[in-house]
Amino acid sequence: MPGLNKRVIIIGAGMGGLAAALKLALAGVDVTVLEGGHRPGGKLREQHKGDKSFYTGPTVLTMPWVFEEIFAEAGADFRERVKLHCSDVLARHAWSRDERLDLYGDHERSAEAIAEFAGAAEADGFRRFAAHAKRVYEALDEPFIRSSQPTPISIFGRFGWNGLSELMRIKAVFTLWQALGQYFKDPRLKQLFGRYATYVGASPYRAPATLMLVADVESRGVFAVDGGIHQLPEALAALAEENGASVRYGAKVAEILVDNGKACGVLLDDGERLDADAVICNADAAALGAGLFGEEARAAVAPIPAAKRSHSVVTWNLVARPQGFPMHYHNVFFPPDYKAEFKAVFDELHLPRDPTVYICAQDRGDPDAPAPTAPERLLLVVNAPARGDTETIPEAEIRRCEASVMHLLEHCGLTLADSEEVAVTTPTHFEQAYPASGGAVFGRVNHGWWGSFDRPGAVTKISGLYTAGGSAHPGPGIPMASISGRLAADRVLLDLGAGSGRSAS
Repeated sequence: MPGLNKRVIIIGAGMGGLAAALKLALAGVDVTVLEGGHRPGGKLREQHKGDKSFYTGPTVLTMPWVFEEIFAEAGADFRERVKLHCSDVLARHAWSRDERLDLYGDHERSAEAIAEFAGAAEADGFRRFAAHAKRVYEALDEPFIRSSQPTPISIFGRFGWNGLSELMRIKAVFTLWQALGQYFKDPRLKQLFGRYATYVGASPYRAPATLMLVADVESRGVFAVDGGIHQLPEALAALAEENGASVRYGAKVAEILVDNGKACGVLLDDGERLDADAVICNADAAALGAGLFGEEARAAVAPIPAAKRSHSVVTWNLVARPQGFPMHYHNVFFPPDYKAEFKAVFDELHLPRDPTVYICAQDRGDPDAPAPTAPERLLLVVNAPARGDTETIPEAEIRRCEASVMHLLEHCGLTLADSEEVAVTTPTHFEQAYPASGGAVFGRVNHGWWGSFDRPGAVTKISGLYTAGGSAHPGPGIPMASISGRLAADRVLLDLGAGSGRSAS
């Protein structure tokens, strides 16, 4: 396609920024991605020790069809460039040595496992729950997820008066916990499916019931990436560059330039000025509202109060030899008092005394490969309050939490022999990586029925300045952040008179 004589600068080589860069480059736009680090990926971060890499962010990919379309638009085959491993088991869950439950991509197989675990009535509840999750996803896919600026009015307009009953059926005004009570009596199952709220950094007691759509998304496949999750942004960055985008690493943006109320370029921290017809900010949206890209750009989005942040996490990267528990790639260990965990994180603002523990057994991503026999890489994650900008969690509290984690694992039959600690990452570390976030790794929290509409959309209050990434609409997660980049690119093309502005798919 011939050049359009338009220049766009994208701040950040996260998945949203890279998806936007590729779409703009394919449209003939002169696009430059400025990344302060030395590799693409944003929150798809890794720790490195010696020749080994360790996850600290997302561990899996869902909704691969999003990437199949992104790559296909550029004439590339996603599955050829990024090798995926799909396991029948979505995750292994435990409450004690004698209470374990696997969920599967096949809903009927999950129902059978639930029947054995908690009885036939709970299995029937799961079947109804799964059917409802499918209804929610199909109802919200086009009018919400793929819409650049959804509002309650636009959603209502999509369904109309005759569709009001459908909005009620998808329980849009219920909390996730309230809705789960209509399907499950067993508190362990409510814990398990309530955990979907934490996928967006929220509490199941406050998050909207529409998050049940996660169950439908996961049933379509949860994938590990061969060679590590970082292969995904590497492949997308390479494809964008092949199609004319420029990606500059070690380029830190000090200021977004605004002239007469319109974004007109950026100033790098070394003094270099780059002019542009439009700027897409793929940093955490909180950094804009906090004025970290300059006072004039501050007006682009509203500041995010600390009380509106999603939760943060504390992570441990270990090399250890798991014993006594049949580990899978994803493993979740639940404490008895679930409500106390979220009260601690969102109300009391301290690490939970007995947190839920997620473990990614990083070397078990290929289900066809033999289980490791040597000490393996493990990522342990617990939820934490997002106050990394104002408070540093004391070392003693980190170690107390670690002791609680190990106690819960032992209660569930798991011991970590020959354990070597590689790194501990706290909300303070995440704040340093994503300034103004407080360490919130999911952006603004999705609490209440309005929470789904509370994130910045692609268009900001400053002409020519757009947002993309997991802190923008449609929300966190690799596919959602990528969709946000495509939505931003569509809107840029529309505003520059260079495209149709159709919604991303």
